[in-house]
Amino acid sequence: MVTAVNRADLSGIGMTSQRTRARLVQRLSEQGISNTAVLDVMRNTPRHLFLDEAMAHRAYEDVALPIGYQQTLSQPYIVARMTELLLAQGPRRRVLEIGTGSGYQTAVLAQLVDEVFSVERIKPLQLKARQRLRQLKLRNVQMNHADGAMGWPERGPFDGILAAAAPQRIPQELLQQLDIGGRLVIPVGTEEQQLQVVSRTREGFQTDIVESVYFVPLRPGTEK
Repeated sequence: MVTAVNRADLSGIGMTSQRTRARLVQRLSEQGISNTAVLDVMRNTPRHLFLDEAMAHRAYEDVALPIGYQQTLSQPYIVARMTELLLAQGPRRRVLEIGTGSGYQTAVLAQLVDEVFSVERIKPLQLKARQRLRQLKLRNVQMNHADGAMGWPERGPFDGILAAAAPQRIPQELLQQLDIGGRLVIPVGTEEQQLQVVSRTREGFQTDIVESVYFVPLRPGTEK
């Protein structure tokens, strides 16, 4: 179920305006993003809200941007692509997100699935993200300060998992928390990374390689 975002005072002006957002969505469409629900959510979600004020004017460029703590806000194309891949086989009810980061991908997911369970290892990033999601009145998100590679077993299983950081190989813990019929969208690798989609069936796991990507590494442990 799509959750409505309250956009009062969030429409932006100038380089953060609705018109600038519409141009970004047009570029995403030209790059092959075809899921209209994903495009609509990205058109209406204020990405500039998820950046510090000094970076807000670049919010609707199709590039990754720094958010501190050696982390980045993924480029809009990647957010749209991963979300589209997650939803490619139909609606998702319970989605685990590995790496809350700024909260932007979380906000996109929250408007397209029933429940989001988001794990972040860096506490200050999680606190900022929580505040932004409250500002957008997105109430179907639960957050956990934990090691993302461990997932969130107490809340599993999930019919969708999306990771915003790249492990060297897919953690078995995430595969175990993927429900039958579920999809895992994750970048994998170190120097050379591939975006992979893992589907779980009753017979096992099927992995498809989508395209080359570059993400920050999935690091162990937590930071206060």
